[in-house]
Amino acid sequence: MSAAKVDKDLADRRPADGDLVESYIDALWMERGLAENTLAAYRADLRRFASWLAERDSSLAAATRADVLEYLAGHATSPPRSIARRLSSLRRFYQHMIRHGRIVDDPCARVDAPRIGRSLPGALSEGEVEALLEAPDLDSREGLRDRTMLELLYATGLRVSELVNLSLAQVNHQQGVVRVVGKGGKERLVPLGEAALDWLERYLRDARPRLMGPGACDAMFPGPRGRAISRQAFWYAIKRYATIAGIAKPVSPHSLRHAFATHLLNHGADLRVVQLLLGHSDISTTQIYTHVAKERLKQLHATHHPRG
Repeated sequence: MSAAKVDKDLADRRPADGDLVESYIDALWMERGLAENTLAAYRADLRRFASWLAERDSSLAAATRADVLEYLAGHATSPPRSIARRLSSLRRFYQHMIRHGRIVDDPCARVDAPRIGRSLPGALSEGEVEALLEAPDLDSREGLRDRTMLELLYATGLRVSELVNLSLAQVNHQQGVVRVVGKGGKERLVPLGEAALDWLERYLRDARPRLMGPGACDAMFPGPRGRAISRQAFWYAIKRYATIAGIAKPVSPHSLRHAFATHLLNHGADLRVVQLLLGHSDISTTQIYTHVAKERLKQLHATHHPRG
């Protein structure tokens, strides 16, 4: 049998790139329980690379180190963080391929990721948080719902996906805690605090029954159709409330998670406790908030000390 015939037979037996990607995404979901948004990002990165390879008569399984370098070089004008994310997606995929015997050589080996400066999250001050919390119109059922969601974000540091997917059963009113299912399906218990618990009980009594559609739903915060409010809808709501509150800096649901961590540290909380409350698997992820707190102290010193 000629070499050309062997190559053709191998090509015929090789799974299409689309099947390879979907098989890998399914494995990620089964093995690590990653969030749908994370899986979608991996899928998009791999499909872009597969499309780029197809234009050069190649495939994911046949890609070389030179292909990876050329592909990344074509995105040289993109932010370093975006390039690093694309390379990380490819690395994870090819490590999976090697583990399952689909390829022998890793095309991402000896490919360096760009250096990324560690950016500090823009934290809201305590006064700005108070203004944001007071922005919703409490005379409307949606306003009372949104006020309660803002209170919970600031009181617990939940991710926005954790908040919008919160169910009635996850809140223990007697103990004053919320059971959160975070990244990778990991669970943690987070205290609500008296203020957030009061707002939650008021919302459940006065607003949620009027927000529900005709069908039963266990979502804590239903949207217009009686199903859980979407991340996008809540994101737009926070933008609107930030404008009402007169906050000039960019504000998103994650801003309240940043504020939760930073304000805890400013008031003397232990870093390990903040790590547990945020659901970070690695404390190095939490340590960025110590830098935020230090920067805030420097600003206060410069503003108020006579020799600042």
